[in-house]
Amino acid sequence: MNVQHATPELDHAASQSEGLHLNSRLELLNISKSYNSLKANDSIHLKVQAGQIHAILGENGAGKSTLMKIIYGAAKADTGQILWNGKEVVIDSPAAARKLGIGMVYQHFSLFETLTVAENILLGLDEKIDIKALHEKIIQVSEQYGLTVDPRREVHSLSVGERQRVEIIRCLLQNPSLLILDEPTSVLTPQAVKQLFKTLKLLASQGVSILYISHKLHEIKALCDVATILRNGKVTGYVLPSENSTSDLARLMIGRELPTYLHKAYSGVEEKNFEISHISYVSDDPFGVNLDNINLNIYSGEIMGIAGISGNGQAELLSFLSGENQTKQGQIILNGKDISKITAGERRDLGLGFVPEERLGRGAVPNMTLYQNGLLTAFRQGLTQFGLINFDKTKAFAAQCIEKFGVKAAGPHAEARSLSGGNLQKFIVGREILQQPKVLIISQPTWGVDVGASMFIRQTLIDLSRQGVAILVISEELEELFEISDKICVLAAGKLSEPMLTKDTNAEQIGLLMSGIQGVAAATSETQHSHAHA
Repeated sequence: MNVQHATPELDHAASQSEGLHLNSRLELLNISKSYNSLKANDSIHLKVQAGQIHAILGENGAGKSTLMKIIYGAAKADTGQILWNGKEVVIDSPAAARKLGIGMVYQHFSLFETLTVAENILLGLDEKIDIKALHEKIIQVSEQYGLTVDPRREVHSLSVGERQRVEIIRCLLQNPSLLILDEPTSVLTPQAVKQLFKTLKLLASQGVSILYISHKLHEIKALCDVATILRNGKVTGYVLPSENSTSDLARLMIGRELPTYLHKAYSGVEEKNFEISHISYVSDDPFGVNLDNINLNIYSGEIMGIAGISGNGQAELLSFLSGENQTKQGQIILNGKDISKITAGERRDLGLGFVPEERLGRGAVPNMTLYQNGLLTAFRQGLTQFGLINFDKTKAFAAQCIEKFGVKAAGPHAEARSLSGGNLQKFIVGREILQQPKVLIISQPTWGVDVGASMFIRQTLIDLSRQGVAILVISEELEELFEISDKICVLAAGKLSEPMLTKDTNAEQIGLLMSGIQGVAAATSETQHSHAHA
């Protein structure tokens, strides 16, 4: 493993990377930032060369996002200096950053839901442009980079994956000199990722610097010239990704050896816990997705994975399964009881747990504390009496969730928005699991989560299923689905393929189904039907 410890100067990192420009584009000196008692960044030194693709590696909560916000002017450092092309600058707002030539794609989106794609992009541009001309530019860029999106659609009708495409396009339209990407590929297809990488490498060859945050270590190894390692808010070293394995990178990032997944066979009685029968839906949104005769059975002790490219009906299906909307055609059966026409709360009363893909806003209320967010779905666990909140029990529940699921937070009083994406996800998943659901539906369980937290969440889901819980996982991460699912099916254009035993299929076959080639499923449907349930 080729690792060097951090020093105040990181010039050598650039000099060891072949083909890089030697001019310093960005330099950070002694950058520190605290939030109350939490030191997010501690005397950070960082140098990024012109034309360099520079990765920032670290666990959730290591201080990566805070550092990027400081560079982009969205947060102000307590101490330290920022040098831009060798000159000290003050970046006190995103507008000031964009004026310098710095663009950023956030992990959490900053879009107005009631505006169209084009209107949102227009708000992020400092130049004046005719909306019709902007439409054409958006279409051109989206086609060029494989980021398909309709500029006329309103953002509220877009899936998470489609919203991220909007953020990337908005940033690319600004022609930045430094491009900051925070988990940019988390919900993109493999083909779109390859196309994006081609674009980023082309930009780098033209002298554009790129700061790249990703928990997908194979991406960093394939794309990045240099990686700076952050741990607990400090720079602990740097590494050349091309000279290290992904396992080496993972150990550097989390500071310990990675555990391995433990798959135990389910020893209980297999019962049909969750049944989806003939669900169809015709969207009244001209940009929505229709659902066509969705059928699926999920048994106790198993994890059913649904793969698919974002925007193929996942949001519509989840709204019916969770109870946010009631289906007019078809049935949903939970442990023998028809729940098709009852509310989300009534479904929870019967043992349905639900983790949405959008953490902030739907999974948790950003400006509420963790104990308040715990109360929102777990009040059924004796946290209230006669309509009054028992604050001691509510705080104890949140504390239990923080401790049991390894959530890095100041405590039950910490606001949800103060947590990193991975730690907030661990809290939301833990909140649902502590309620002992009979069926758990979870969407994008490890989106934007570091490798250590991802493994923890995935192993937690495996263990929960082996306790007799039926789990439905909707994810765009094929690697994730193959690691944890007992069966996999694909949702494409509102149609669900026949489930296949994970051991009987492969990523290529699932990829074909994700592309809408449904014929492949027919050859494997017999496997599903012949599988005996004790």
